[in-house]
Amino acid sequence: MITITRFALRHRRLVALSWLAVAVAGIVSTGPATRALSDQYSVPGREGYVTNSAITRMFGNGGDGAPLVAVVTLPAGANVGSAQVRSGLADVGSRIAGAVPHSRIASYASTGNRAFVSRDGRTTFVVAYPPPTPGSFGQNAQAVSAAGAALQDATVAGAPVHLTGLNALSASGQKGGGPGLLAESLLGGLGALLVLAFVFASLMAFVPLIVAVISILASFLLVWALTSVTQVSGIVGFLIALVGLGIAIDYSLLIVVRWREARAHGYAGDDAVVHAMATAGRAVVFSGTTVAIGLLALVALPVPFLRSVGYGGMVIPLVSLAVVTTLLPVILSKMGGRLDWPHLRTDDRASRSWTRWGALVVRHRVVAAAVATVVLGGLVLAATTINLGSADGSPDTISQAGDAHQGLTALERSGIGSGVLTPIEIVAGRGQTARLAATLEQVEGVQGAVAPAAAEWQRGSTALVDVFAHSDSSSTVDRVRAAAHGDGNARVGGIVAQNSDFISAVYGSFPAMAALIVVLTFVLLARAFRSVLLPAKALVLNILSVGAAWGVVTLVWQHGFGSDTLWGIPASGSIPSWLPLMMFAFLFGLSMDYEVFILARMREEYDATGSTDTAVVEGIGRTGRLVTSAALILFLGFVAMASAPDTSVKMIATGLGAGILIDATLIRALLVPAAVSLFGRWNWWLPRPLARLLRAAPGRA
Repeated sequence: MITITRFALRHRRLVALSWLAVAVAGIVSTGPATRALSDQYSVPGREGYVTNSAITRMFGNGGDGAPLVAVVTLPAGANVGSAQVRSGLADVGSRIAGAVPHSRIASYASTGNRAFVSRDGRTTFVVAYPPPTPGSFGQNAQAVSAAGAALQDATVAGAPVHLTGLNALSASGQKGGGPGLLAESLLGGLGALLVLAFVFASLMAFVPLIVAVISILASFLLVWALTSVTQVSGIVGFLIALVGLGIAIDYSLLIVVRWREARAHGYAGDDAVVHAMATAGRAVVFSGTTVAIGLLALVALPVPFLRSVGYGGMVIPLVSLAVVTTLLPVILSKMGGRLDWPHLRTDDRASRSWTRWGALVVRHRVVAAAVATVVLGGLVLAATTINLGSADGSPDTISQAGDAHQGLTALERSGIGSGVLTPIEIVAGRGQTARLAATLEQVEGVQGAVAPAAAEWQRGSTALVDVFAHSDSSSTVDRVRAAAHGDGNARVGGIVAQNSDFISAVYGSFPAMAALIVVLTFVLLARAFRSVLLPAKALVLNILSVGAAWGVVTLVWQHGFGSDTLWGIPASGSIPSWLPLMMFAFLFGLSMDYEVFILARMREEYDATGSTDTAVVEGIGRTGRLVTSAALILFLGFVAMASAPDTSVKMIATGLGAGILIDATLIRALLVPAAVSLFGRWNWWLPRPLARLLRAAPGRA
């Protein structure tokens, strides 16, 4: 670390100009990079993906593309089998076909199948699979607007027609629904500036923001390069802008505070910079590496979407590390003294309030540990009730008003259910589809099954069967698969089937991913802390922290304790299948940041005093305000992220924000100091053989 710092200081002009050039290139790349991000949840090689690919290739629509669904609730006395209603439904199909050419359409009018009709006979629907827009992975936003315009004045037996579907709900839910990524970033940056102004009480508050802006721009530049060779999830854009803002500020905050402390203790000029980088800079490197390891583990999963989040998100901590270890020392050396004005707060002594808090926790360590454990245990228990749903989220949470929402409500009230928005599509031999449909409509949880005879539903010797389930339950898909596989060589696809494959593939690989993270992190921290117990404890507490964050998301979104109050969105009943894995990857690394900040200072104080309790009190006194401020900055970034119109983004913002707050309060302010005090001298034990293997100094208990 000292070598890197001295190199940067010797070549300060080159370092500054290089990062300036990168920032300018980053400004140019932000727009193209954002537009190049994609949205993909498939699992190549699994039945759902293979079948959906075949459907899209042969029929030009459907598969993993959700249909448009036109819903009609007939007036009392109207009969779905009447000529008037059949004519009206046929007109709806014709209007959609005219507005969206090459669509695959079916209804009661074209098939005579009761699968399209509710039990009371009053609600019916038309499904229309539009061709996907190239590069949109089954979506066609233009089809929603075109079909909506075509059906604007359409009626069936005098009843209005409501156009719904996943894409229609999404389009309705996002109309004017959020400030946009730039505005969210500015909102997060403003919140960060207020916190930094409180921490530094000087112009130095702007320095971490400068570092963060350059880090974000450089990250977008690298991600743009990544999009030229592979798909990168659109969520990476939000994470770069908001998580990147928090991480870069966190790392800068730690180093700047240590630099001010060094100056207060008599270090001057470049010596103060070198001292800060040799202590806080070393902790930052370990922290950033840990975050990167957590994200790198996503690359091991057999899902392109999560892999892209892994290597796209990994850019964030690595770029932040590069900026804070090279550019930040130059800024502190050249302008630090002038920017540290009016210097209303000194860093000569530890925070009195946090020192008192540390002493209180040490005196009542058993009670502190018990309280934190009970609360965390309750949240982890809530996480065990999590129900993994569609990767696209629950239809009920996507939009809360408008024509699409009215159509969905009509389907649910009639007993048909929301499952018709994501039909199960089955590829089978042309001669077997009628028999197969008759078999599948008897499956539990199925509204009905249909094998349309229209030409657009057949290709040569192959034809399609659509199964309409009452919900998007994976258990219904499993029953449909079992029945379909027992009746010849039928292959099962559709969005829900692909999501079921996603859950099976990802969570089947989760133990291996978690083990990889744990082993790599343990080795890294054992060397950093020169201890066996401290990294083991850190890993256990991090897993507890992530589990508690899962519990918060489950309570708020799945069970509805807060989603309606905060966002006007009812309980979803399920959590998107990809969200817990993404939360784990990010929170594991972000939480470890604070662990490293605190324990590195405790290790330093123990080496100086030889007293564990003194190390705990002094460590909390020196880092408590820092960790709280850093957590608050990240939390404000996630608050800004939660203002996005997409419900899935709100969910992940809730999870990450809750995880950061839980970690900074229950874990780092209570459980960490209490546990270190309880374990006493065993915290510092590192056996000689392991020390030699890690190339670290041994520690004695």
